Amino acid sequence: MPERPRTTVEQHERSQAVDPTVPAAMSLPALRPSAVFPLDVLVPQVRLQTPAVGQRATRPDARLHGLGLTRYIDDMSLPGMLHAKIKRAGVASARIVRVDTSAAEALAGVVAVLTGREIPVNSFGPTFQDQPVLAAERVFHAGDGVAAVAAISEQIAAEALERIVVEYEPLPAVFDPLQALEANAPRVHGGASNVYASKTIRRGDVAYGFAQAARIFEGRYRTQMVEHVPIEPHAAIAEWDPNGRVSIQSSLGRITLGRADLARTLGLPMNRIRLSGTVVGGNFGGKNEITLEPVLALLAKKAGRPVKGVFSRAEEFTASTTRHPFIMDYKTGVTPEGRILAREVRLVLDGGAYCSWSETTLGKACILATGPYRIEHLHVEAMAVYTNKTMTGAMRGFGAPQVCFAYESQMDDIAAALGIDPLELRLRNVFEEGSISPTGQVLQSVVIRKSLEQAAQRFGWREGGR
Repeated sequence: MPERPRTTVEQHERSQAVDPTVPAAMSLPALRPSAVFPLDVLVPQVRLQTPAVGQRATRPDARLHGLGLTRYIDDMSLPGMLHAKIKRAGVASARIVRVDTSAAEALAGVVAVLTGREIPVNSFGPTFQDQPVLAAERVFHAGDGVAAVAAISEQIAAEALERIVVEYEPLPAVFDPLQALEANAPRVHGGASNVYASKTIRRGDVAYGFAQAARIFEGRYRTQMVEHVPIEPHAAIAEWDPNGRVSIQSSLGRITLGRADLARTLGLPMNRIRLSGTVVGGNFGGKNEITLEPVLALLAKKAGRPVKGVFSRAEEFTASTTRHPFIMDYKTGVTPEGRILAREVRLVLDGGAYCSWSETTLGKACILATGPYRIEHLHVEAMAVYTNKTMTGAMRGFGAPQVCFAYESQMDDIAAALGIDPLELRLRNVFEEGSISPTGQVLQSVVIRKSLEQAAQRFGWREGGR
């Protein structure tokens, strides 16, 4: 008699039955054991759980750099690409009477010429929009661009610049920041003063502090203008697509900020601008804002072809930002043992022709001006001043290296005058755990004393290693 078909329930029950020929372990359900997670959250211990410190770390771009295969903007080329050059003013302060580009436009190989009057919004800047993309009416320093050319080769573009005629009406100029502070000094950008940013920090009573001091030391310290000199100069390539969107490859370091500035100067919404940061061959703070990018974008639009521009080494010195020159007046009152009671500081920053990052530099310099020392009475005032010189801006430290040079130079002067070891003088005054900064911040994890002691020990300072 044939076996009747089994129901689904019967089939399930049979499948669950134990087969005596199969090992018991293999007949158990395939379930993972439940995992027990720790209830305590692991918190990294500061300076103890940093796996990168003391280890050999491989840089992903090291092999290409080592083999010389890294592609920078000057190594790139696009089909039909043109080369751009910018004509610099060569005069520090003048009114532009006329710009004649007809001879340059007639030169064989020149595809597009641009002047400041063609730029939709001819101003930019990370703090104040006081920089023209190309000067249209006024020249504020010798590195200002007044016209630009796109040609089929760099040589033709350079020759075209020589054919551009610019007529200037010279205007008074000022080159010294202290002279720029005088009442009769030429006003670089008009207005009532050449001072365009200032900051003051006060704590305690400096007059009282100086009255209690056994000795008062005064000195003026100056620093010079410094160029970043990256091996790769400023460079970019711009091209437009058929939908009216521009793509720019640039050596710029701050892409988001640059894209916003480009949107403003080009009169475009940000979603129609693509700004790509390439491998940067040196920045050091000098590639924090747009320079030739809007010029290339507009030349590419006029020409209908990609346009590349690369600064010459001369342009790096005359048309890009530099480190601010400072003039720093320090007055410090101390006890016979070298304990600092009061310090008064006045900083004058030579801002050059445009603001750039001067306001940020000014703030950092002002906050750090009294040094890493416990001073009950202090007064710091700082100001950034326009001059008709190459513009100043961001560079490593943003104002800290200048004031560090000044206050440490004066510490050495004080130590020599009082006959105190320079290291000992600093140890008597440095910040401790819980010290108050000039702006009222309570400092934590202060290791400056430990750092000085360790450095002195390794250097052999106390054993005559000076």
